Amino acid sequence: MAAAPIADQSAALTQGMAGEVPADALETFREEQAALDAAGVPDAVLEAGSVMPDARLLDVRGDAVTLEQARAGRPAVVVFYRGAWCPYCNVALRTYQRELAAELDERGVALIAVSPQKPDGSLSVVEVNELSYTVLSDPGNQVGRALGIVTRPSDRVLGAQASLGLDVAGENADGTSDIVMPTVVIVDAAGVVRWIDVHPNYTTRTEPAQILAALRSTVR
Repeated sequence: MAAAPIADQSAALTQGMAGEVPADALETFREEQAALDAAGVPDAVLEAGSVMPDARLLDVRGDAVTLEQARAGRPAVVVFYRGAWCPYCNVALRTYQRELAAELDERGVALIAVSPQKPDGSLSVVEVNELSYTVLSDPGNQVGRALGIVTRPSDRVLGAQASLGLDVAGENADGTSDIVMPTVVIVDAAGVVRWIDVHPNYTTRTEPAQILAALRSTVR
């Protein structure tokens, strides 16, 4: 059975939080999401037709690997997410496993997820969500910065997260609170960006059908 759209799963997640998260923290997160919606996609986001940035990343064992090595000459769908601590990220990653992983593999297209968290966080994401695709850590958001998708929660948001026991800086490989806006990038076999979809509001994500449609229209 096909998974429900990510939008529906995320809406259910948000509704469920209403009874579990303190009201003041919820209000802080709602205000943050409204501000992110108002700001929109940053002007500096890398455009289609550009060479996909690369850097020294880390796999789930902490071994060095680049995106180029992970692609192994194949086109790729590269998913940037905030971290294992983000429930909306886990919803999206699980859905991509159910709806995309097998089909992309049949097409010879790599599926790669990247976050700024430590490798053990990446390993947790793989194990908890039963992912078969590659999950990498980008210490210092090297690729994320080159793409123009790095952001940092406000001190108020960080305080609300801390009240729930979350320390983003402690989860990140570089010890900062810098994270990426959830983003999907389609890269062709030559390493050129053919499509990029950035979601400043982390409660929304690229749906599998959108990714497949973009892949069909941009990568032959």
